[in-house]
Amino acid sequence: MKSISRRALSLYAIILLFLVGCGILFYNLVSNSSEWAMNRVNKHLYSSGTLATAGDITDINDVILATSENGQRVYNESKNVRMATLHTVGDSAGFIASGIQTSFKDELTGYTLVDGVYNLKRYGKGNDVKLTLNSKICAAAYKALGDKKGTVGVMNYKTGELVCIVSTPTYDIKNKPDDITTDSSGKYDGIYMNRFFSGLYTPGSTFKVITAACAIENIPDLYSRTFECDGKILIGEGYVICNDTHGKIDFETALNKSCNCAFAKLADELGGEKLTATAERLGFNTEKLIVSNKITCAKSKLNLSESTSLDIGWAGIGQYTTLINPCQMLTIISAIANGGGANTPYLVSEITNPEGEVIFTEKTRGLGEYFDYSVAQSLDNLLRSNVVNQYGDWYFPNLNMCGKTGTAEISDDEDAKPNALFVGYSQNEETPFAIIVVVENTTSAIKSAVPVASAVMKEINAQY
Repeated sequence: MKSISRRALSLYAIILLFLVGCGILFYNLVSNSSEWAMNRVNKHLYSSGTLATAGDITDINDVILATSENGQRVYNESKNVRMATLHTVGDSAGFIASGIQTSFKDELTGYTLVDGVYNLKRYGKGNDVKLTLNSKICAAAYKALGDKKGTVGVMNYKTGELVCIVSTPTYDIKNKPDDITTDSSGKYDGIYMNRFFSGLYTPGSTFKVITAACAIENIPDLYSRTFECDGKILIGEGYVICNDTHGKIDFETALNKSCNCAFAKLADELGGEKLTATAERLGFNTEKLIVSNKITCAKSKLNLSESTSLDIGWAGIGQYTTLINPCQMLTIISAIANGGGANTPYLVSEITNPEGEVIFTEKTRGLGEYFDYSVAQSLDNLLRSNVVNQYGDWYFPNLNMCGKTGTAEISDDEDAKPNALFVGYSQNEETPFAIIVVVENTTSAIKSAVPVASAVMKEINAQY
């Protein structure tokens, strides 16, 4: 009997091991089947290691951005459009990881777990992917950036549709430069990175919008206060330097003038805990935005856990160690425009199979209440006042524009040039779009970022 029992236990153990092995095999099949099918040796999909056969990528107006012809990928006929949309469309070799041709390669090739790439072989193409981008607006943004490194993003704040994403430096995918990997001048630094999704920037004075929100929420007499600015302010054991000498000003004027003294004082009074709580509600530290379920944005960061009063003062004006992702900042400014409610940004509008059937349509998805309605209204009024009283409505005709600039110091080196930022949106119902502009290593925001935003928003006004 003991011998039979031992044999039975051995048999059970073998069966258990067999079942475990089957489970591991099934898990690997499900987890890795796409990677195996998409291997670059698969001649149904790739030629010389680059994607050759896949569905079309189009903009929101059905303009072809990428297609397959005679066993190779072909791109838009306009060089400006190709260069403007490079980082969004992506390259066929997969160097641009966040590009549609890499992040949506399963959809573009029609791959499924059950059928593999059978439909690609059957129809000679995969699924078509329509983006929310407007290629004309992207081209206008690329032209406005010129030879500067940076990024421009535009979102419909009512829906979450991303209508413009441009990242520079870029290149013409039809005529890729030979010296991208060998050039030592720095002109190609970060060329494969989409700065809109993957970039992190010191926000400079654009962060004052967040400090202002925290102050509105926590300081009851904020609007009746006045602030003294003589060009610097003592916070803790050091000074925060202002961009000018503003004298005696109220809260609205402090934001109009982007007064460092006023906002450093407010940040010190609010303290690191409250400032961090507001920032984290807006996605800092806690949340990585995921665009169209595929593209993960870099996480915005604010760490005041071991900060001095002086550190908090600098953080309140967007300096210190604070870092913002452009897509996240665009989502925050869009929430203000939308009455406080944030929408998840998305890039893919719909996917159509080779038989012409729409198999996926994206819908607006709320991300939560970033601001109470009353706070959003107060910020809306303040940001409108900025454009009217500080930047000039003539930059943004017929748009009722709201906005905030930022000039971010990124180095203690006196010769280092700052980054310039602008965030804003149109109040008009016909043009419900928010914009972020980042121009790297340049002059002041009013001289560099605002003109870029102006050119893009004028194109939006013409398109819509």
